[in-house]
Amino acid sequence: MSLLALTDTQISTWVATFMLPLFRIGAVLMTMPIFGTTLVPRRVRAYFALAITVVVVPGLPPMPEVHALDLSALLMIAEQVIIGALLGFSLQLFFQAFVVAGQIISIQMGMGFASMVDPTNGVSAAVIGQFLTMLVTLLFLGMNGHLVVFEVLTESFTTLPVGSGMLVNHFWELAGKLGWVLGAAMLLVLPAITALLVVNIAFGIMTRAAPQLNIFSIGFPLTLVLGMVIFWVTLGDILNQYQPLAVEALQLLRSLAQAR
Repeated sequence: MSLLALTDTQISTWVATFMLPLFRIGAVLMTMPIFGTTLVPRRVRAYFALAITVVVVPGLPPMPEVHALDLSALLMIAEQVIIGALLGFSLQLFFQAFVVAGQIISIQMGMGFASMVDPTNGVSAAVIGQFLTMLVTLLFLGMNGHLVVFEVLTESFTTLPVGSGMLVNHFWELAGKLGWVLGAAMLLVLPAITALLVVNIAFGIMTRAAPQLNIFSIGFPLTLVLGMVIFWVTLGDILNQYQPLAVEALQLLRSLAQAR
C-alpha cells in the first residue's frame, strides 16, 4: 500500500491557485458589513469564503509560482489579507455614516440615553443608529450591492494581481475618506438638526417670556415627540439620500481595486 506523495511543485501550485485567492476573499468577508458582523458565525463565513473561492478560481488569471514553505509565500498571504481587509473596511465607512447620523439625531432630540447593545458590533449604540443600520442593510441587499462587491472582488485579481505589491496611495486614499463619513452623516441629519434647532430656540423664547414656566418638565417631552415626528418625516426621503452615498462608496471600492 503506497502513501500519497506530494512534491514541492505540486504543493506550490495548489497554494498559488487556491489558497492565495482564499485569503483575499476571506479577509473581505471578515471585515465587510453584513457578512463580517458577529451575527454571522466565523465558521459560516469560512465556508462561504471557501465556496466563493471554488467558484471564482477557474476564471482567475494565472497565479505566480511560490514555494509553500518559503518566506515569500507568507508575504504573499499577508498581502492578500491586507488587500481584502482594505476593500472590506472601505464599505464599513459607508455604513458607519448612517450610524453616526443616528447618534447625532439621538443627542439632538434627547434620546442619547436610549441605547442598547448593537448585536452586529457588540458595543452599545443609539437605538436610532441601529434602526438606520438595519434599514441601510436591507436597502444594500435589496439593490444587490453585495453582488457588486463580489464582482469587484473577482476583478481585483486581474487589476491587483497576486504578488504585485500594495500601493501606498491606496492607504492614503482610504484615509482621506475618513472625513467623508462625518460629512455624509451631517448631510443626512441636516434637515432634522435644523428643525430641532428651531424647536429649541422656540423653547428658549418661551422661557424668557414666561420664567415661571418649568421648561424641563415641558420641553423635554415635547422635544422628544417632535424629534420622533421629524425623524419620521425625514425617512420619506431616505432613498434619495442613500443612493448617492452608496454610489460613492462603491466607486471608492472600485477605485481601491483599480477596477473599471
